[in-house]
Amino acid sequence: MTQLPSLEGVFAVPPLARFPGKTRSIDWEQNSRIVDHIAQGGVSRFIYGGNAFLYHLTLAEYEQLLEWQAGMQRDGLWFIVSAGPSYGRLIDQAPLLRQFDVPCVMTLPCGDPRDAAGLDRGLREFAEAADTRLMLYLKEETNMGADLMAGLDTVARLVEEEICVAIKYAVVRKNPEEDLYLDELIKRVDRRKVISGIGERPAVIHLRQWGLPGFTTGSGCLAPALSAAVFNACRAGNYAEAERIQARFLGVEDLRDEWGPARVLHHAVELGGIADMGPIPPFVSELSLEQKNRIKPAVQELLTEQQELVSTQLT
Repeated sequence: MTQLPSLEGVFAVPPLARFPGKTRSIDWEQNSRIVDHIAQGGVSRFIYGGNAFLYHLTLAEYEQLLEWQAGMQRDGLWFIVSAGPSYGRLIDQAPLLRQFDVPCVMTLPCGDPRDAAGLDRGLREFAEAADTRLMLYLKEETNMGADLMAGLDTVARLVEEEICVAIKYAVVRKNPEEDLYLDELIKRVDRRKVISGIGERPAVIHLRQWGLPGFTTGSGCLAPALSAAVFNACRAGNYAEAERIQARFLGVEDLRDEWGPARVLHHAVELGGIADMGPIPPFVSELSLEQKNRIKPAVQELLTEQQELVSTQLT
């Protein structure tokens, strides 16, 4: 199988632009603009998942996404698409993933009836059918079933057998410095295979305290140079500087937490002049004009802070 890059770095999790109108077809030109903006800021890894509303893609749109990302895998860019979340959806998508020779796919967290043993069997069947390896997305402690330790044991077996090659850890904590579930995961799985999956807010703690190799970012799709600076400061062991830069994201992140991370990011990318995003697909509602008016200054402030950082680096 294809040798995958190291997980050390920042993974952008972009939204997906669509044309206005009844069909809401995907606008690949605008999506390429988003990729170019992020790559120019120094982030070359991309995960298409929740922020892109991949839960709600049709199979025809999914095939288009795979074709587009296959053409974008260039110049050191690395794209990971998501699949699922249900077993039937995974199996329907598997032939398309095999057709496009996708080396790694992220499985969206399932909220349907499930347990550790059943997930073990189903994920193996999907990986074999798609001829790919998996990034597991742990968003809630119960994603791998109600028996938490049995679920983590399943994750460990899948990693040991190289069916799973990465884990996106995104269980939200009131205090991210206290996380017994993450402790148990790291006991079972090499920490180099686990990335922080909740954006900049807990990223510095995850990299400092648990030694995780990288983190995902939504707001970094707006200000990728700032996200890269957070990672570089962590890699240098300068966590105070990392936290100082990380704080610049909190204005946007607070709004994402308040109104929904994916839909705020969708509108923020357009309000920041990065791309024309078009509508949000059902089952998620659009934000109001009042909400957009609150998002815009937060986005402009973040972009200004990024420009100041870039200007400082050039002098």
